[in-house]
Amino acid sequence: MSNARSTVPAPINEPVLSYAPGTPERAALKSKLAAMRADRVDIPAIIGGREVRTGRTGDVKAPHDHAANLGTYHKAGAAEAQAAVDAALAARADWAALPWTERAAVFLRAAALLTGPWRQVLNASTMLGQSKNAFQAEIDAACELIDFWRFNAHFMAELYGQQPISSPGMWNRLEYRGLEGFVFAVTPFNFTSIGGNLPTAPALMGCTVVWKPASTAVLSAYWTMKLLEASGLPPGVINMVPGDGADVGDPVLASPDLAGLHFTGSTNTFQHMWRTIGGGIERYRTYPRIVGETGGKDFIVAHASADADAVATAVVRGGYEYQGQKCSAASRVYVPDTLWPKVRASIVAQLAEVKMGPVEDFTNFVNAVIDRKSWTNLTGYIEQARRDGVEIVAGGGSSDRDGWYVEPTLLRVDDPGYRTMCEELFGPVVTLHVYPEARWAETLDIVDRTSPYALTGSVFADDRMAVDQAMRALVNAAGNFYVNDKPTGAVVGQQPFGGARASGTNDKAGSALNLTRWVSARAIKETFDPPRHFGYPFLGADR
Repeated sequence: MSNARSTVPAPINEPVLSYAPGTPERAALKSKLAAMRADRVDIPAIIGGREVRTGRTGDVKAPHDHAANLGTYHKAGAAEAQAAVDAALAARADWAALPWTERAAVFLRAAALLTGPWRQVLNASTMLGQSKNAFQAEIDAACELIDFWRFNAHFMAELYGQQPISSPGMWNRLEYRGLEGFVFAVTPFNFTSIGGNLPTAPALMGCTVVWKPASTAVLSAYWTMKLLEASGLPPGVINMVPGDGADVGDPVLASPDLAGLHFTGSTNTFQHMWRTIGGGIERYRTYPRIVGETGGKDFIVAHASADADAVATAVVRGGYEYQGQKCSAASRVYVPDTLWPKVRASIVAQLAEVKMGPVEDFTNFVNAVIDRKSWTNLTGYIEQARRDGVEIVAGGGSSDRDGWYVEPTLLRVDDPGYRTMCEELFGPVVTLHVYPEARWAETLDIVDRTSPYALTGSVFADDRMAVDQAMRALVNAAGNFYVNDKPTGAVVGQQPFGGARASGTNDKAGSALNLTRWVSARAIKETFDPPRHFGYPFLGADR
């Protein structure tokens, strides 16, 4: 056996490929898109390394093209959920006992494969199944997922190196054990990298996992699972069970062996799951760890000293990239009246250049929202704003003829408490309030009080005193705070991601903080020459 004191390769952030015309990556991605679109895939549940087909199927559709049927997936139910739990428990002892270097090697190999032969598989499946353009897919399905696997291995090694001091004659040490039981990973549609990280971060630390991906991201989830298998992940360590939420979630949460929940999704679903766990707390063998990231009502607040074009670009990129379907997307904007004319002109001019359409056309900046439910919700907000007399500065149109398309829309409201300034929309609809320049401090207080969420936010100002004032006033309003930058685009190893308040538990994916939630520490004290009688010197009689 190896007794080397191993170190993992120093992690680096994966370079983002450009996909510019004439580049080899552009040609390779277009080829993979054509092949994947032509090949209908039959996606099973994967339990204990076996492919399980239930016959209860759902269609895998392209949100931007109703005519594109990409395949079917088999829905898991209570029986499959229990089988996944059993498989995870059966695999736990051997996986937890595996040297940490061997666990790390699986995910480092996955990162290496994703840099090369698997890159366009995950990119293409993300583009087609989740309607992301080439750049958004590249930074998500390739680069961020590679970064998660590289940096998590590095953070694991650092964590294991954190050891207590030892006094003379003894040796103190800490073991970081995987949780006793299994972890339930529930992942969203909007980021393939989150779909990959939520099950693999606990697995890296020695846990075994039941993974329920979003039904609207099952295509990329399937290929992520196949990549992990190709990387040497043993059967049963991660068990993928697509299906309807309650059909999978209820039996999994009822298991006494539930040791943790790793969740990204809607606030209501997270609160329901927490309530379910808390309501049956006596059933569990150990108190389950609950880690969740939910929604956001993310802000941009501009000071009078801000650069108008920089603010406008942050609105366009931060609010409309991936159709605003990011938990971190800019959704509410506050601009002083003295800066508003320039900001307005720049936003309108930039949006006039934006093209919307299918992902296969690389000139499209905006694609489709994820499904009919999202489209109906967003168009409903826009129509209500029209009825309420809200100014539609840009956009406002929509179409469901070919796909679920909603134009990048900018609303301007007089009331900073109007519903679209407060409620999470999760789409390409940004609401802006123009405030009197003299009410900067009052506006910061409004930003802090307006939303129950606290995920991301940004301030734009050239005046350093204004930046400092905003950072202090909004200290609890955003777990990721940006100065003169859009509130999206956190990079693993650079900006650990997560928010508090209604946005989640702020356990910072992409950092060692998250990994500590998936271990249970055991302190060990070994005494080399133990005492052989109970007496202490103080017991001696006075002379």
